[in-house]
Parts: sequence; structure tokens; C-alpha cells
Amino acid sequence: MTDTDVRVVTTDAGREDAFAVRKAVFVDEQGVDEELEWDEYDEPDSESVHFVGYRDDEAVGAARLREYEHGVGKVERVAVLESARGEGWGKRLMETLEAEAREREFGTLVLHAQTSAEGFYHGLDYETTSDVFDEAGIPHVKMEKSL
Repeated sequence: MTDTDVRVVTTDAGREDAFAVRKAVFVDEQGVDEELEWDEYDEPDSESVHFVGYRDDEAVGAARLREYEHGVGKVERVAVLESARGEGWGKRLMETLEAEAREREFGTLVLHAQTSAEGFYHGLDYETTSDVFDEAGIPHVKMEKSL
């Protein structure tokens, strides 16, 4: 039986697992500049919450949640390794992230979705709230969900 779960990571090792997934997906696969991928919300003293999906102790997915404004959380850096896509990791990451957001009393979540992932987020009841815009050279839309 495969051990699969999504964890809130609080250790340096856990954060490094999240960063490794993000590097593989955003930097290596999608060509995002490393300078744009890492920001102040990745610093150890940041209030951001990092999530990692593990399959048999291998990090295969990652996501980040931070406070955007009072009562509103921002979902960021959702990524699943190419080798693990189609296995439900994105949904599991988002379910765990949303549960954490509710615990933190966020009433709304916002995110900037790559247009290629817009349908995935619609399936999780997010609504598109903007026209297409460029972020890191990739077309995105803003989306929201009330919790």
C-alpha cells in the first residue's frame, strides 16, 4: 500500500521538500526565473504556511498559504510533479490548505491561477474574477472562493 498524505510542513527539511517541487515545476519545467520564484513569503520567519504532498516519503506536490488581508488568505505556488499528475494531488493539496485556512478564520481565499489550471480550480468552486494577465511570463487569472 502506498503511503500518501499532505502535510503542513514546519521544519527546514519540509520547506526544502516544498521548494524542490516548486523548482522542478516552475523553474525547470515552465521556465520561470528563479529570482521570481522565491520571495519574502518563503523566509523561515514568514507567517506563510507550506504544504507538501508525499507519496511513499517522496515530495510530489506543494502549495503555500498566507494572509492576503484581514480574513482573506492567498493560495500560492500550487505545484505537482509531472510524474504524479492525474493522481489527485492537486485536489488533496487544496483540501488540506482550505482546512488550514478555515482554522485560521479566513472567510475567503484568492489565488492567481495559470489559465491552463483555471478549469481545475473551477472544479473546486473557485470563481474567475479578472481578465487574463501576465505573471512571470505565463497567462493567469485571479480567482476567489468563499469558505
